[in-house]
This record gives sequence, structure tokens and C-alpha cells, in this order.
Amino acid sequence: MRASWDTSYLSLPEQMYRKQKPIPVPKPSPLVLNTQLAKKLGVTFGPDWAEYIAGNKVSQGATPLTQAYAGHQFGNWNPQLGDGRAVLLGEVTGEFGRMDIQLKGSGRTHWSRGGDGRAWLGPVLREYIVSEAMHKLGIPTTRAAGSSRHGRKYLSRRRTFTWSRYLPHCPKSYPRWNIPVLFIPQ
Repeated sequence: MRASWDTSYLSLPEQMYRKQKPIPVPKPSPLVLNTQLAKKLGVTFGPDWAEYIAGNKVSQGATPLTQAYAGHQFGNWNPQLGDGRAVLLGEVTGEFGRMDIQLKGSGRTHWSRGGDGRAWLGPVLREYIVSEAMHKLGIPTTRAAGSSRHGRKYLSRRRTFTWSRYLPHCPKSYPRWNIPVLFIPQ
């Protein structure tokens, strides 16, 4: 995976992010790669693209981090929220202008609380399909650049879930509406 990376987020106060690499997974395998979107983003992938989308490899020049925010959760003020399963790799500049690239389902982060930070295969593929359908219909949305699967399984009482890892969010920017409230004294 090659791109011209920038991470303007690092110029913000340190309380707004934590540097963190994605947590590697066993045996990632390719599912889908949106090559047209990648090209427009200015990102090129080689034959090992599933390793990058899985987070096992990080592109040279990317500076992975997780974003912090604050706000109300379950009706109560929480001064310390953040991305519990997403790592922002950085920003790229391509045909669409400046865009964020974020790995969702990239493992536990500082803000994961009780979760493991992973993403199930079904919802990952649904988000990929729906985001591309919305794009084709002319509805502005974030888009998915691809998805990979890995060897770990999760068992529930009803079925077995296969974990997935993917690079879904490619928006112009990915600010949370509740980032500024980090600076409001409570």
C-alpha cells in the first residue's frame, strides 16, 4: 500500500488523540478491494493488500492514531470517549481532494472499554455494499475501500461469526461532532 500521507490531526492538542497502530490478526485473506476508489484516493495496493487492510502492515508514511471525543452516553456526561475500534491511518490527497483513511475493526484501543475492537463479517460487507449503492445513487456518504477476513472465529449460542477487518471510512474529514466538548469544563 502506497500513498502520500499527511496527518494534520497531530498538530492538535495531544488530549484529542492517541498514537496507536492497528492490532495484527492471524491469517488475513482478501475479500474485496475497491480499486477504482483506491485509485481516486491516490492509494496503490500490491498483491499483499489484505495485509494492509487487516492492519498487519502499515503503509510507510502513515501515522496511525485513535481519536478522542467527549459527550453524553446513555444519558450521562462522559468526558472521555473515543474510537473504540477504529484507527485513523492519516489523510491522503487524490482526485477527491484531501480524504481521511480509517481502519474500522482494527482491535482494542485506549477507548475500547469492554469490547475487543473487532468487526463482524456480515455488518462489514453490508456497510461496504450500502455505501457503494448510496454513492451510485448520488447520495453523499463515506465509502469503503475494501475488506479482508482473518482466521479468528467468535462463537455465540446461535452461530459462528467470522471477524473481518476493513478500511471503510474515506470521508473528506472525520471530525466527530463532539470533539470540541473535550475542552468544555464540566
